[in-house]
Amino acid sequence: MMSHRGSNSSRCPCPKTLLAAQWLAYLVAVVLLVVTNTARFERLADLGAGAIGLTDAFDAELLLDCFLLALFPVCWFVRGRRSRTGAACEESKRDPDVASTESPNAAVRQTAGARDWLMAVVVGGCSLAVSAWISARPIGEPEAITFGSLPPAYHDEFSYLFQAKTFLAGRLSFPSHETMPELFDQMHVLNEGRFASRYFPGTGAWMAPFLAVEHPYWGHWLAGALSAMLIFWAGRELGGSGVGAIAGMLMAVSPGIGIFGNLLLAHHPTLLGLSLFTFCFLRLLRTRWWCDALLAGAGLAFAMLCRPMTAAGFGAPFGLVFFVWLCRHNVSNGPPFRRYALLAAMVLPLALGGGVMLATNHAITGAAFTTPYQVYTDTYTPRHVYGFNNRERGEQRLGPRVIENYDRWAENLTPALAVENIKRRFTASLQWTLGLVPLAMGAVVFLVVVPRQDRRWWLIPAAIVSLHAVHVPYWFVGIMEWHYVFETAPLWILMFAGATGALLTSWRTTRQVLMRHWWYALVATSLFTAYVGFEPFWTHGRAIDEIHEIAFSRTRYQLLRSLVERDVHERPAILLIEHDPADRSIDFVVNTPDLKADVLYGRMRSGETQLSQVQRAFPDRTCYVFRPSFQVQNWTLERVEGSSR
Repeated sequence: MMSHRGSNSSRCPCPKTLLAAQWLAYLVAVVLLVVTNTARFERLADLGAGAIGLTDAFDAELLLDCFLLALFPVCWFVRGRRSRTGAACEESKRDPDVASTESPNAAVRQTAGARDWLMAVVVGGCSLAVSAWISARPIGEPEAITFGSLPPAYHDEFSYLFQAKTFLAGRLSFPSHETMPELFDQMHVLNEGRFASRYFPGTGAWMAPFLAVEHPYWGHWLAGALSAMLIFWAGRELGGSGVGAIAGMLMAVSPGIGIFGNLLLAHHPTLLGLSLFTFCFLRLLRTRWWCDALLAGAGLAFAMLCRPMTAAGFGAPFGLVFFVWLCRHNVSNGPPFRRYALLAAMVLPLALGGGVMLATNHAITGAAFTTPYQVYTDTYTPRHVYGFNNRERGEQRLGPRVIENYDRWAENLTPALAVENIKRRFTASLQWTLGLVPLAMGAVVFLVVVPRQDRRWWLIPAAIVSLHAVHVPYWFVGIMEWHYVFETAPLWILMFAGATGALLTSWRTTRQVLMRHWWYALVATSLFTAYVGFEPFWTHGRAIDEIHEIAFSRTRYQLLRSLVERDVHERPAILLIEHDPADRSIDFVVNTPDLKADVLYGRMRSGETQLSQVQRAFPDRTCYVFRPSFQVQNWTLERVEGSSR
């Protein structure tokens, strides 16, 4: 079913098919620009004429894309002195930009050479460099404060750190506080007898060794670098070294992937598992080797231990193809037991991963098939439940432990909202992976041309569709409008790399000497506007703008840390925090799992928490109160009279 066709892949792509694909891609790009800028166009009448008014009305990247699309017909019709068909196709194989892109099956059968390994190392190094560069971005004044030196921003990040610290202590959970457990209710941390992160164990396990050396972000940087290297090998497997190099390098410099590499979320460990799964599974369909099946299963199992829904959505098309492939009588070209060996090699890691999940569930919730994630949602945020009409269903199950202001944040998921979320996730996927126009054009060319060369390519768009589909029943569009479908990023990049290989081969054949440079400019524009400001047209790249937006919350956590260091002199201490109910994005109650830190942070609920009771429960700690407000410069700590020490 998914066998690759060497006889067809050795030929140049059909000229008529590629011609139609390129002009269709051009029309799609034009329509996208019109649709995404309709509201901006309407502002032109108020802004007036001139370059400044135009750039205010357009997104910087899309403005440059408009310019490049206007040049497309000009570049298209410029030809070299000669146009040969058969001879040019043979000559294209000697071109380093398209080498190994038109004969993928022949290329991948060759042993990886020194250039391939060197390219993989370069890809990994570039990924690490981008992650480090983002971490080093100066935030505010003084410029010595960098993005990476600040505390995390999202509730989820603190929960994953909590989980990693729990594992480093050699435990799966801690007991809740004996006398006042509600004081230490922490966002995304279960506190119902057992004190444990709501999240699945894979991420904390990945982070633990890096947290042990006090550099937790290094783990995510490494996961990003290894993922980019694996996508290089996956691209090489499908299209040869040229396609692999394009895929690996674009993965390494992707602005969205770089930003997420500096967030302590589950996405990068999941990305690593799924990248290993993708590469090894694609190899398996060619090699029929049990080791590839074992590694593919291990990658998917690790992703499942980090983000189960994502792993299921991503892997569903691959799983369907695998079992159909195994059922074919001629799949192994050998004795029937070989098929059973491949099946066992694939399933064994998944079974072991499932066993780890069940054991973790039982240790924390007391039931193997009840996850901490489920208990947390049912107890604290029932309106956030998966599925349509989530608010209506959640309001039927409200209990005394519901986090009211956070729970009410949930919108009720209707078909109309689901469609809107799909559009926003789809658009954000393109924008943050590379750019809206280049990836849209690449996808059109890919779908028309590339899978004809190797049917394994069909798994890539199928996984994109599947991953979006399983997240349709989530009411929240996601962090940066795409975190639920973040793991589609390498799939989009593989599609783009495959399309680029076919286009470079075609343009070499037809002697369209400017089209290659036009395509490079399209990619360069997306990366340039992501990372670089260009006064007076735009101040920062979109990635830098997003970094500063995330840094807003990070600086608030840093301010509290500085305040505690400056004003909490009598230690050990407990700091009671009375949050503003209108602020859902920042929550300062963050503790170590064993509740033995020098300063503990407690949740002070207005009208409920009695200071005298807290003092009796913690007689050896000095009690302080903190009431944060939006007027950050007025933040102060109050020492409670009568505290010990």
